[in-house]
Amino acid sequence: MTRIAAVGDIHLAPGSEGLLRPAFDTLDGHADLLLLAGDLTRHGTEEEARVVAGEVAGLPVPVIAVLGNHDYQSDRQDRVAHVLTDAGVTVLEGTGVRLDIDGTSVGIAGTKGFCGGFAGRCAGDFGEPEMKAFIRTTRDSADGLRRALLGLAEDGCALRIALTHYSPVPDTLAGEPLEIHPFLGSYLLAEAMDGAGADFAVHGHAHLGTEHGMTAGGIRVRNVAMPVIGRAFAVYDLHTATPAPTPDPAPAPAPAPAPAPSLRHAAAPDG
Repeated sequence: MTRIAAVGDIHLAPGSEGLLRPAFDTLDGHADLLLLAGDLTRHGTEEEARVVAGEVAGLPVPVIAVLGNHDYQSDRQDRVAHVLTDAGVTVLEGTGVRLDIDGTSVGIAGTKGFCGGFAGRCAGDFGEPEMKAFIRTTRDSADGLRRALLGLAEDGCALRIALTHYSPVPDTLAGEPLEIHPFLGSYLLAEAMDGAGADFAVHGHAHLGTEHGMTAGGIRVRNVAMPVIGRAFAVYDLHTATPAPTPDPAPAPAPAPAPAPSLRHAAAPDG
């Protein structure tokens, strides 16, 4: 069993120092790694990134992150990622990382993702150059996620997790106005996950959304935006299944436990 702690949309800035650190310091013994699902800052400045770094530096578990749209706001996303990397965070964008946790090889593939909408109600790469570029951004992001997941399969990872900021499914957007769903995620991310294979998916971005969802291929999806989970992080227990063949490539803080069958969902411990 591997215990995954996850949270997104923490939106830290000067003045937020110490907001999450007391809860994060309790991770040891309750989780094996921490996933950060983007929107870690408010406006994507280096100063804000240093606040995030202070909250996660030196934690007793590995910290893996993707950036979100807020982290791009000041066009300093590379510097934001650099500050986090210096604090020991692994920042993913179309890439993956393998961790060995108590004898289990766990792979995390990550990308920010992008907009576009969902099957039947989605934008297409037709018309103006601006529209084509918009969808090309989403396709490129999904393709990067697919390649990262396939690479983790080739590395023999027993568990593979897809980490994004934007949502891969509409299920976890329930509660958000329908009019903005196309700006909250894209079905192309889910197609990448289903095509390459994953055991679990985590995203943020949709503050008014719903925690639980699933891709068409049966991958469990969780929206871990802090306004949704209502605490510093949620913990999910993943059990290693019988290994499947490698697929072919295809185009907050005051927690309270909340267990669920088969995939245990718990809150951050008090502290």
